Amino acid sequence: MGRVPVLMYHLIGDHESSWGRERGNFRHDLELLYERGYRPVNMVDVLDRKIDLPAGLSPVVFTFDDASPSQFRYIERDGKLVIDSSSAIGIWLDFAKSHPGWGNKAVFCMLPAASAGHAFFGDRNIEGQQTAWRFKKVQALAAMGFELCDHTLWHAQLNKYSDAVVQEQIARGLMAIDSAVPGYKVRTFALPLGIWPKNRALAKSGSWTDPKTGKTVSYNFDAILEVWGSPVPSPYSPAFNPLSVQRLKVTGNSLVNALDRLDRTGERYVSDGNAGVVARRQ
Repeated sequence: MGRVPVLMYHLIGDHESSWGRERGNFRHDLELLYERGYRPVNMVDVLDRKIDLPAGLSPVVFTFDDASPSQFRYIERDGKLVIDSSSAIGIWLDFAKSHPGWGNKAVFCMLPAASAGHAFFGDRNIEGQQTAWRFKKVQALAAMGFELCDHTLWHAQLNKYSDAVVQEQIARGLMAIDSAVPGYKVRTFALPLGIWPKNRALAKSGSWTDPKTGKTVSYNFDAILEVWGSPVPSPYSPAFNPLSVQRLKVTGNSLVNALDRLDRTGERYVSDGNAGVVARRQ
């Protein structure tokens, strides 16, 4: 029944790099996908089989890892906070204004306490971002319709740590999101560096008890995002495994090559326009 590309981005900035996309190329990625009939959906839409797109269009899942200021940056102007038009969110919102049907659907896999500014999109005046703005950004994303995703507390390489630390890293990441958006149900977890903990089951579910308060934080995710891979089977396919979602790292020509391959092999998932009916092309 086709495959769905799940794209992975990190830094959006002035230059291309192994983990960065030059912002002009990012804009081109959006144009390319739009022109070729792709529209964004959240990971939860895939999980719930709610890919509600007009007939002939195809879903694509955007994921943004590590919560850098390059993804979401504020500028203070006349006492008010406005979104920097050169950040990923600024580019996205501007693109949507002139491209009907391009909704606010993307997955932000966040770090609340990492170094080098990767703490809910910047703190301590890194790239001009104030610590007090961090929660505002997380809240804004949720309010706009984007999906919030856990990525651990500070990007711990999970296979290096004990089961207890693994659960603490994941649970405290979840707790931080809840502190910003109380009651938000986080259903997706992205493995740092795509590396599983020694006890793989702990990537899906576990718990941690805060020694200060005695409160226990539990987690049980519906989707786990990996790093390297190809477009994933449709959620209507028996081959779809939400606990092992491969992603396409967008660098160079990787995106256009992947889209060409889907068309060439006939594996591209195409909507029939009726979310309540699953149709298979003959």
